[in-house]
Amino acid sequence: MELSQNFVRKVSSRIDWLLILFILPIIIAGLVTMKSFAPLEDAGDFFSKQIVWVLASVAIFFIFSFIDFRFLKRTDVLVFIFFLNSLILLILFIFGNISHGAKSWFDFGYFSFQPVDIMKLVLVLILAKYFSRRHVEIRDIKHIFISGFYAFIPFVLVLLQPDFGSAMIIFFIWLGMVLVSGISKMHLLLVFGSGLIIFASLWFLVFAPYQKARIVDFINPLADIHGSGYNAFQSTIAVGSGQITGKGLGFGTQSRLKFLPQPQSDFVFAAYAEEWGLIGSFLILLLYGAIILRILYSATLGAYNFEILFSMGIAIFFISHIFINIGMNLGLMPITGIPLPFMSYGGSHLLTEFAGLGILMSMKRYARSVHRDDTKNEFLGA
Repeated sequence: MELSQNFVRKVSSRIDWLLILFILPIIIAGLVTMKSFAPLEDAGDFFSKQIVWVLASVAIFFIFSFIDFRFLKRTDVLVFIFFLNSLILLILFIFGNISHGAKSWFDFGYFSFQPVDIMKLVLVLILAKYFSRRHVEIRDIKHIFISGFYAFIPFVLVLLQPDFGSAMIIFFIWLGMVLVSGISKMHLLLVFGSGLIIFASLWFLVFAPYQKARIVDFINPLADIHGSGYNAFQSTIAVGSGQITGKGLGFGTQSRLKFLPQPQSDFVFAAYAEEWGLIGSFLILLLYGAIILRILYSATLGAYNFEILFSMGIAIFFISHIFINIGMNLGLMPITGIPLPFMSYGGSHLLTEFAGLGILMSMKRYARSVHRDDTKNEFLGA
């Protein structure tokens, strides 16, 4: 009896139950939305597979929360993991499966896996390590370019698949972590100027015509509603038709009549908004806001700069996905195929999201036990 009580206390002390409380309604909303159009072909299969992915992801979350991840602070370990994942992205060009025009998946029959999701988490880890060791000299501009090199490798490998959406996430993770690391205003202007130059170069030298069309649709999604702007147009119709209170569960005509593409993944928010309306959508946004705040709160508990920067990086990871996915559902962002955290169908992103949060929970157990003065060891390379 005493052992079980000790176990419960250990679990309770390591898990942010408020964070779980905010995540669960979003997961349920995604499952309910998928179930609502179950009469459609394969829709029931999405629902049942998603339950399996949710259970597996939650298991990963709890397992990871009990692992001591301080070994990830070792540079050699992180560099090895980083280049291993880069190699896996490279192998995609040989053995990857093409889906929606991008060679970004490994197909294992019953399920597929997108390795770029893991790379996003690895990028957060290696940037957190890099900036934590150089925090006192962050104003040296060379660190912007060295950290940019770590982001540039996966960025190029993903862009060539081509997976424009994931490349955007990688860029935002790097940019966000550069900003929170303490960059000067002068360097901030340099970063944005470099970003504009890179984008201009990509526009003229790299982007395929259909990718340019997606960006043009961002400016004017109604320019070609029967062609490249069709998805954005149907998504905005679905969101708008929900009005204030929604059409009701199972009465979303855009998804049930197959006007809305990918209602279980890319456009699950539009499918949900059509059935639950503005009120339901606002509640989802509140829950996402609460999740981000809980993650940022974890950053305040960080024992060293590594833990603090990792927490900030996870927050940037989620903010980027939420902003891009909901933005494209509202016709405010280009259609990129980025999933909505905890809500879109798919196992790759769910496993990665819960793995990242599991590592965050693991860091809680030694966050308060380390004296703040010991952070000087972080700067001295300990």
